[in-house]
Amino acid sequence: MEWITAENVIAVGTALVGVLVTLAVVWIDRFSPQRRRLGYRVQLNTPLHREENRDSEVMTVREGQVVGVVAPANGSTLVLLRIENDRELDISSEDYGASTEPHGLKITFGERTVQGVVATVPAGWEPVRDDLERAPGLGRDGNAVLVPKVALERGQYFKLLVQLSGGVADRDVKIDGSLQGGTIRRNRSTTPDEKPARFSPTSRNVVIVLTACVVALAAIIVREQTPPPIGCARGTLTVTGSTAFAPALRAAARQYEEDCEDSTVTVDVHGSTAGIRELAQAGPGKEAVIAFSDGRKPGGFPELRENRVAVSLFTLVVNDGVPVDDLTLDQVRRVYRGEIRNWGQLVPGLDRPVLLVSRDADSGTRQVFQRRILDRNEPANSSQDCRTSDDPESKVVRCELDSTEQVLATVAKLPGAVGYAELRATEGREGLHRVALDGRRPLVEELGESGYPYREIEYAYTRGLPPADSLTSSFLTYLRAGRGQDVISAHGHLPCATPKGLVVCGEG
Repeated sequence: MEWITAENVIAVGTALVGVLVTLAVVWIDRFSPQRRRLGYRVQLNTPLHREENRDSEVMTVREGQVVGVVAPANGSTLVLLRIENDRELDISSEDYGASTEPHGLKITFGERTVQGVVATVPAGWEPVRDDLERAPGLGRDGNAVLVPKVALERGQYFKLLVQLSGGVADRDVKIDGSLQGGTIRRNRSTTPDEKPARFSPTSRNVVIVLTACVVALAAIIVREQTPPPIGCARGTLTVTGSTAFAPALRAAARQYEEDCEDSTVTVDVHGSTAGIRELAQAGPGKEAVIAFSDGRKPGGFPELRENRVAVSLFTLVVNDGVPVDDLTLDQVRRVYRGEIRNWGQLVPGLDRPVLLVSRDADSGTRQVFQRRILDRNEPANSSQDCRTSDDPESKVVRCELDSTEQVLATVAKLPGAVGYAELRATEGREGLHRVALDGRRPLVEELGESGYPYREIEYAYTRGLPPADSLTSSFLTYLRAGRGQDVISAHGHLPCATPKGLVVCGEG
């Protein structure tokens, strides 16, 4: 391949090393096995002075209410500590070690005596406040503050306002205790409301530098335009057959023409059976044609070669005036045999005749419906307007229409109407809704697992094996193994070449 040069190989290798180093730094900094950490920092350390003949008090306020009062004496110092969970994992009360039992932490201030301590907790963190108040509770013992085992979720914190008997240096403020699977450490001093950084300065700088390297190296690789897909072919191709698969085919054809210059792919569909006949009649040496069929072709046509491309889902639809969203296969078959002729037989109190809106005989959607759901042919056409029967001997009112669009529009318009269509075509339609079959709904992600019956493989037929360098062969490869797979998936079908598709398409 043209892009494989010594320069590009070196660039790709260097970029790969950069990515791996970046991932390693992020892993060490954020996802190493020991991820619990309790941090503390001194946010205030100031002496207090009490004027003569004047009373003064220090008050701690939360949400406008005084929660503690500290009366300073001359020489006293106020220290504000922030205790925080600055790692990924939550800290529970059981995570604290036994070294400071029954409390979780012991905070000392050198030789200074603790004269008073109060705690503040942000509004809304009631469990943290409850832990601080629960026995053995927050207290003091000589030169130490005793802190209960407080559970902290990621990013939670509480603050302690401590009055000491004299001045203390920040370095003399120490916390004793232990944390299972983690550490207790002093964090750098910050402003009271600053949030801890998600990345350390080292990891942040490494990520920035390596990302810049990766971008620069990528620019070397793509300095020339991306070559067209391997195997592009020139010429003209006609795609015919399935109307259910047509939206995906049109999108794939447009994408192929953009990717491959001097290629023209025309999508002209009239139904699966009609497409098979058109391909068979084209004859050898004629214009290149691919015929797509919902399911295998009819008997005969031995010269046609099949390729499995995707799995399509279909659905039964009824007019919104019929409050039915689930039917058993037996009920569907009785409807189409004329044994259920009024929806009131299924919905007590509803008097609405059943109107069957079907596709013509060339429709693959109809053939799949007969094969997978009815297990027999549909009854004869008995109506021209889809409302009234033209055949007095017919048990059902049934009409045939030329396209999925006509079927959906008619079902949405006629009260009591029921029809069928390819799943994606029913999205966003007003006046009708889909019907589950035996409690199973048409979901692509559940194909092969739910047992939903109204589905079929989309086959692509060609006259014999097309030449490897032909547009016919190239377009088929594009659908089965190229970017066409993404187009097929985006239109609600399951490509046969995907891992799940191989299983479902193999089941037939």
